[in-house]
Parts: sequence; C-alpha cells; structure tokens
Amino acid sequence: MNTRKQEIRIQLHQVTDALLLGFLFGLCHWLRAAGVIIMDSLWEIPPLTHFYWMLAILMPFGPFLLELQGFYNHPLEKTMTRSIQQIARAGVWLVLLFGTAAFFFRLTIPSRSVLILFCALAPIVLLLKDRLVAWMYYRRLLRNGVRESILLAGEPDSMRAFEDAMSDTQRLELRVVHRVDLSTQPVADLVAALHKHPVGRVLLVFHHIEMDKAQQAIAACEAEGVEAWLNAGFIHTSVARPTFESFGRHPMLVFRTTPEVSWMIMLKNGMDRMGALALLLLLSPLLLAIALAVRITSRGPVIFRQQRAGLHGKPFTMLKFRTMCADAEARKKDLEPLNQMTGPVFKIENDPRITPLGRILRKTSLDEFLQLWNVLRGEMSLVGPRPLPLYEVEKFEMTSHRRRLSMKPGLTCLWQVRGRNRVTNFQDWVGMDLEYIDNWSLWLDISILLRTIPVVLFGWGAK
Repeated sequence: MNTRKQEIRIQLHQVTDALLLGFLFGLCHWLRAAGVIIMDSLWEIPPLTHFYWMLAILMPFGPFLLELQGFYNHPLEKTMTRSIQQIARAGVWLVLLFGTAAFFFRLTIPSRSVLILFCALAPIVLLLKDRLVAWMYYRRLLRNGVRESILLAGEPDSMRAFEDAMSDTQRLELRVVHRVDLSTQPVADLVAALHKHPVGRVLLVFHHIEMDKAQQAIAACEAEGVEAWLNAGFIHTSVARPTFESFGRHPMLVFRTTPEVSWMIMLKNGMDRMGALALLLLLSPLLLAIALAVRITSRGPVIFRQQRAGLHGKPFTMLKFRTMCADAEARKKDLEPLNQMTGPVFKIENDPRITPLGRILRKTSLDEFLQLWNVLRGEMSLVGPRPLPLYEVEKFEMTSHRRRLSMKPGLTCLWQVRGRNRVTNFQDWVGMDLEYIDNWSLWLDISILLRTIPVVLFGWGAK
C-alpha cells in the first residue's frame, strides 16, 4: 500500500476510535447512573460533567497509545492474541495516565464503577471493531478491481528478490502487470509498457544498473506523469537521514510530479461524489427532458458512449447526450482536412454532423451533464483535464503530453474557462492542463467551478 494512504487510513481509525471511546465512556456512565448496572454502591453518581477531565485524557491519548503498540499496523497479518496484547498494554498506560493526572492535579475519580465498567467493555468493542475492519479490508482486497496495478523495472534478480520479499498483504493489495529488464532493455521499452499498462507508479529495483540509466527511467516516468519509486536499500543512512517512503520493509525514494495522496485529495474525491449525486438528483427533470428532445428531433441513440482515457490512461466509457447524426464517425474521415486544431485533437467550426438540437446542447454544455454519472462512479472528477478519446491519446506526438493523464479527467478545466474552442493549439491546451496539475489545490478547483458557471450560462468559447 502507498505509505501516505496507510497514514491516512491510520488517522481515520484513530479519529474513529477516539469517538468510539468517548461514546463508550458516556454509555458506561449512563448504565451506572440509570441504575442498569450497580457495582460499588446504591448512591447516585455525579453527572457526566464531573468526568470531563477523564474524557480529555481518554479521547486523544487512547488512540495515541494504541498506535504506539502497533495496533493499527498490518491489520491482516495480526492474530487476535496480538491485538488483545496491544489493547491490554495501551490500557495499562491509560490507567497510569489517569492516576498521574489525579495525583498531580488533585483530581478525583467520581465513580470507580464507571471506570471499571469502561475497562471491561472498551477492550471487547475495540477488538470486535479491529477484527471487523480487518475482515472488511480482506474482503475488499479479494475483489481484483481494487488491487493497484504497478510496474517493476530493474535487474531480473533484484526484481525477483523484491517480489519474493513481499508480504501476503502486499500480494493482495498489488498486482505486478509488467516487468522491464533495464539491464538489457532500453528505457524506450519502459515507456512503451507505460502506454500499454495504465499504472500509477513504477518501482525501480536494482543494485548494479548505471545511475545514468536509472535517471533516464525516472525522467521517462516524470514525462508520463507516473510516480517513480526508487528502491533505496543501497543507500546507507548512518550519516544522513533523508525522508523516505517505505514499501513494506524496503526504503524507497519517490519522485512525483502530481499531488501526492493527502486529506485534500480525499476531500476532493468526496466532494466529487457528493456533488455529482446532488446535481444528478437536482437536474434529473432537465436530463429527462433533454433525453426526450434528442429522441424526438433525430434518429439514433439518445446517449453517445465513447471510450476515453482516464487516470493514467485507463479506458472508461464516457457518456454524453448525442449531438451529432448517427453516422458521425463514418463521416469524420471526409472532414479531417478541415480540422482547425493542431496535434491529435479533431475540432472544426460549424461541423455539419451536428444536429440543430445538438448545437444548442453544445453551446450550453448541457450535453456534458450526463458525465456526472462518470463522476459518481469515480471515473471522472468535477475538475480536471478533459478526457480525450483513446485514438487521440495514441497520436500524442510528445511524450510529455501524457502527463495530463496523471490526474483524473474532469467535467471542466482551465481550458474550459480560458477560451475553450477558441484555443486551436493543442500545445496550449496541454500547457493549461499541466499548469492545473502543477498548481493543484482545492481552492483552484473551487475557482474553476465558479468560473465555469458564466461560461456555461453564456456559452463563451463554445462552437
């Protein structure tokens, strides 16, 4: 698993456990205060406010102590006995914290029964939650669709040893789709493999390959917009202590030209899904009306489906309302001499294949709204480089153009708000996409979405 993703997963579990521990403590107080369970006396106990100092220790330090015991690491490789031991050790330290705070700050424990009940209930719930999460994660990994595809490059012996050292969990999480022997094959073969296999990162594993060739491989990954993970086991850190990513027990140097996995990226993905769902529900009457209008005004299917290049070039079926005549693809060859775009993209003004209704839909971008379904499915984003047909991607003249594939394609982008079809130079289009990738932030996404509204309403730049 990507180390950054693992850190985010652990942080999510810590937040969940903090809330869970707080809820369990409140439940134990309620059980004791309501008389459901009476352990120490028949006297009423103080309200929960008297226990706030304990909650102030429990909620932040509980998950922290569990992390120190390794409770969140390698969920699939832990036994139940190991989890019990980790919970028990964290519990001992937590009780010591309670005692130390009570002694030095002269605090009192209002009811020992609440604490005893909590100490009996919390380990059971934490253990059940830990086993449930591990089971759900295991079930998810068994589905091949969630396994990450990676590419290995380096020396055969080093790659073989690297794969042999992978844990069972890593074998479930990852799928090596191709191997490139850089000791005998040129870097061009690595580039060809990246074009054939949509992967997000390349693992460079070697001991004796010349650094010049390694640099060429890293440069090729940089141009493709793919992360290059360099096995840094040959670097001794006794003198210097650089920051590494880790792949299992292997220290790795990571070279990336795209935003790394972070809370902001996860928030972007969440906003995409939630925004797409809300817009689909809100616009459903309009979408049904457009579908009916397309059906009535022209012959052919209502929805146009086309294979487009998604993240890292992975194909997906993009949806649009049909705006052209049914035989548009067959007539394209005759119109190619009229192409007004440089590079692999085909666009002409007053395209004769567009239907009268299609011109209105294109002018207002209403034909694109069906792609909200692609966003909801996770194939696209609300903001990102526009997805191109697979045959246009295959015609890229410059390798650096493929770096636009390193982020999920979007409904709108800088190209949409800076001129759209008035931009006739494909190099300028790619330049805007790379500018977006290099300067990505949530605020930039929000800014582009806000600037897209008047572009759609007034049809600026549309043809």
